[in-house]
Amino acid sequence: MNRKTKWFLWKLASMFSVIRGYNIPVIILAQYLAAIFIFSEEHAPKKILLDFHLFLLVVASSLTIASGYIINNFYDAPKDWINRPKKSMLDRLVSQKTKLYVYFTINFLVVMIAMAISWRAVLFFSAYIFSIWLYSHKIKKYPIVGNILATLLAITPFFAILLYYKNFYGVVFAHAFYLFLLLWIKEIIKDLENLPGDLTQNYRTIPVVYGENKAKQVVYLLTTITLIPLYLLIEVEDVGYMDLYFYLSSMALMLLTYRLYFAKDKAHYLWLHNWLKVVIVGGVFSIILIKPEVFSIWWNRI
Repeated sequence: MNRKTKWFLWKLASMFSVIRGYNIPVIILAQYLAAIFIFSEEHAPKKILLDFHLFLLVVASSLTIASGYIINNFYDAPKDWINRPKKSMLDRLVSQKTKLYVYFTINFLVVMIAMAISWRAVLFFSAYIFSIWLYSHKIKKYPIVGNILATLLAITPFFAILLYYKNFYGVVFAHAFYLFLLLWIKEIIKDLENLPGDLTQNYRTIPVVYGENKAKQVVYLLTTITLIPLYLLIEVEDVGYMDLYFYLSSMALMLLTYRLYFAKDKAHYLWLHNWLKVVIVGGVFSIILIKPEVFSIWWNRI
């Protein structure tokens, strides 16, 4: 392998790191699983998987998220150099100019794809792209509102599928509320993890403005509020065997709050951040437990 090839591969690895390419497949899987098991109870799985408009919707969502990671990386470069020096070294192999070029190219593709769906999709994704830019450029530096907007932007792709199928049942909103709370908790823990860089770059996050103890108290409050959607999903709504996940995730949150109480440095908060990621990704794969018979029928046909 010659030098130019190696450098090109390093550039690809850098861009993969910038767009957090390891997250995109999980988001795509989550959207399709949610469409099959939560949002579209009246359609057969095969019909959903072969729905071309849904495919375009998922692609547009995934590309928008990728471009969002790029613009977020662009604005956060000085802070990330303090908080994540090793990742920043890899990310800096791609110039800021190239990042912006890729960012605008991806957003152009998103609008073109949205035009193939409907004019409403064009408006939706244009607003989504603008909101991500506004968050990355300005709003993320403010306490509370920055966390809330980041959380809302994270669940927006699922909101797009909700509008596509027009499924407004209570179970959908219970799922959304629980995911919203988990993501909000993750954002606050991430702020605790990134406290040194946020302080240096004047990001007015909850830990910076109100202190670490207040930020922990907010996490305790949000964890307590998760009992509301947990009760609805386990006792009121029919979620099949997925209630096993909700029991386990509630215990995982109890462990998280216990570890958070004693957390004092970046390593502790990083562990909590990754632990919550496991809980969220586990929820994605647990969606199939709502109707596991769907896969047993497919398996018997093979």
